[in-house]
Amino acid sequence: MQPVTDCNGIPYPVYTTGKVTYCSSVDGARPEGSVSVLKIEISGEKARLPVAGQFFMLRSEKSERLLARPISVFHSERTKHGVSLSFLILLKGKGTQELCVLEADDTVQLLGPLGNVFPQPSDPTGKVLIIGGGIGVAPVAGFAETLPDESYDFIASFKSGSYGLENVRASHLTITTDDGSTGIHGMLPVAIDAEKIKKAGYSTVYACGPASMLAYVKQISEEAGVQCWISMEARMACGVGVCLGCVIPTTEGNLRCCKDGPVFNSKILSFPKPAYAPCFGTAKKAGEPVPQDFKPDMSVTIKGVRFENPVIGSSGTFGFGTEYASVFDVNRLGGIASKGLTLEPRQGNSGIRVWETPSGLMNSIGLQNPGIPHFIEYELPEMLRLKPVTIANLSGSTLETYVEGAKLLEKTAVPLIELNISCPNVAAGGAAFGMSCTAAETVVKAVRAVTEKPLVVKLTPQSPELNNVALSCIQAGADGISLCNSFQGMAIDIETGRPVFDKVKAGFGGPAVRPIAVRLVYELVEAMRILPEEKRVPVIAIGGIAGWRDVVEFIMAGASAVEIGTNTFANPLTMTECIDGLFEFMKRKGFKTIDEMRGLAH
Repeated sequence: MQPVTDCNGIPYPVYTTGKVTYCSSVDGARPEGSVSVLKIEISGEKARLPVAGQFFMLRSEKSERLLARPISVFHSERTKHGVSLSFLILLKGKGTQELCVLEADDTVQLLGPLGNVFPQPSDPTGKVLIIGGGIGVAPVAGFAETLPDESYDFIASFKSGSYGLENVRASHLTITTDDGSTGIHGMLPVAIDAEKIKKAGYSTVYACGPASMLAYVKQISEEAGVQCWISMEARMACGVGVCLGCVIPTTEGNLRCCKDGPVFNSKILSFPKPAYAPCFGTAKKAGEPVPQDFKPDMSVTIKGVRFENPVIGSSGTFGFGTEYASVFDVNRLGGIASKGLTLEPRQGNSGIRVWETPSGLMNSIGLQNPGIPHFIEYELPEMLRLKPVTIANLSGSTLETYVEGAKLLEKTAVPLIELNISCPNVAAGGAAFGMSCTAAETVVKAVRAVTEKPLVVKLTPQSPELNNVALSCIQAGADGISLCNSFQGMAIDIETGRPVFDKVKAGFGGPAVRPIAVRLVYELVEAMRILPEEKRVPVIAIGGIAGWRDVVEFIMAGASAVEIGTNTFANPLTMTECIDGLFEFMKRKGFKTIDEMRGLAH
């Protein structure tokens, strides 16, 4: 079984599947569980034995991620039936997390081997230095296996602990750790510099690791006049050189990390300093950790109404707050927006009402609700008994029904009204009022005239003049803007050849819309800068939030609070997990308040 290779003897990539033979966290990695070793066996004619330096695009067959992840080969060997590949995987995000929890006999999709290779030393008798930093140890340790035992020196630099060195047979193995837990206390410079490279008589240096370390390796190698080969990494989608998403700047122009690399001659590489330093709050002083007893204040105030935290159950997805009370502690939420309410009871739309799509959900509910009088008598008292701020979501089909509904709510104890001029699933009213500045201003003025309660206006992303509509609402008396309601979409049943929904179009939400919603929130906050500071209003962000990082992203885009909807159906604990994650993020970063981090992206 000979692999198909190019004229340089490098195997051509193939797309195949393999079976997991072993997957477990690596001993010695700190924090514990942060690195896993994944072993996969590929059988049959598509088994390709990689050359040191190459990588594979890996994706679990049961993955929920769109893209495979590029992972360097740590170790490879032929087996009786094919090829066994070993990978060291650093737990970074959801994609790597999926790979780190695979079990024996799980199926993995592989594309590879990919990329170029570490060239063998030009001087077979010369001394070689190999340097690995963190997870960058994996590819250079794989390369070390191709060299004669004790023909090279190896330096491994970690923040804490050590791993991935079991196959290294170096003449001298040096380990450095930033916390002093293993080997020499300190980072790479404590072990090697240009003078030490010269003194040791190294002819070639090979390295892989974080960019800051590689910049240092390039510098000292070139100062010492020694050839240096560096394995780079970049975000990538295809792995074969067609998407051009992984290019890196070089003296020879933008080169593809996946195809022209990942191994490059250090002389053509540049390592520009990051444009922005990591952000921190005022509780974290330079060079010092955040105090152990530090507790951030997550509260948010909108027109005098105080929310314990910025996480709100979104209208239409959380009922009236009591429905999930047996599932989790709903009293932990900052607020709960009621089901969309109209003056009269509604039965909603006929036909199919929900339709799942990749990373999203379409709905055509049609504002089914018991009507505002029924809400005031029955559902509102239950909502007010809960700790979260009660928000009444007010909708209507005509200007008159909006006004009459607002009059009724004005007489109640409800703390805040969310004026819904954005529902895409009704024949009259709803989003029609939010499409133009004139219509939006008219309904906001009319409702403002009959209620003194704080008024947050919920807008539709369908408006061609969204920011101007929002500014018109503010001018007309809105105390806040919630953005955005679901996007409009369509689905077709391919078995019948007919639209899925009776009304043809339907609302679309879920994780797939989040990047668009983040842009809309960011742009609205930018647009409000033309207003005097005292006239700017809070923005409540809505759209595809599935985890606490999404919450942070919206806040950094300028939102004061967020509403979470569709993902509650996928994971009922989404909102409490977001609250916990946001708290821990603020604590780690030293943000004392939400305002300290709000709008940082601007």
